Amino acid sequence: MMLGRVTGSMTSSAKHPAYEGKKVLIVQPIDERGAPTGDEFLAVDKAQAGPGDTVLVLLEGNGVRQIFGMQGAAFPVLETIVGVVDLVSLAGEGAT
Repeated sequence: MMLGRVTGSMTSSAKHPAYEGKKVLIVQPIDERGAPTGDEFLAVDKAQAGPGDTVLVLLEGNGVRQIFGMQGAAFPVLETIVGVVDLVSLAGEGAT
């Protein structure tokens, strides 16, 4: 899992059937202090996140298949937003 910040949304007129009816968001990976750590990527939203939200992203296929209730390896979704983060607190420091 990783932390990210939602920077926008994505729409598509042609997509794999697995994405039908699912909201896809653009996510910027961040570190525990909120600084960007890599390139933006697309993630399916299961947590009702929106632009500006700090989110927890699941990056593992088996867990994602379980969340969506899909069986087998033919499910083409990996990156999935599974939670909206309200607060990050580091040991010995104030909340960020």
